[in-house]
Amino acid sequence: MYAVISDRNRQHSVRTGDVILCDLARDLDPGSPVTFDQVLLIGDEGETRVGRPFVEGASVTGEALALHKDRKLVTFRFKRRKNVRVKRGHRQSYTPVRITEIKG
Repeated sequence: MYAVISDRNRQHSVRTGDVILCDLARDLDPGSPVTFDQVLLIGDEGETRVGRPFVEGASVTGEALALHKDRKLVTFRFKRRKNVRVKRGHRQSYTPVRITEIKG
């Protein structure tokens, strides 16, 4: 069984046991349950249900793992001969979620 879920403007195709990266709140403890109610599609052995826009009564449950940060991205902007130089860095925080159950 597989499902396509929507999580804050991102779509993930998931199966039981998969680990996905989500932009979730920092206050989640490792091991706490996470429920995704916005299920766009559910498929199982030749049978596929597509929601309009979501499948009614379907949900995907997962378990939050430890909070991680992605690698650092450095952006540098300058204008030649104008003495304008801007260097900025960013590290995106994300929470890996292990999918434990697909209901539908």
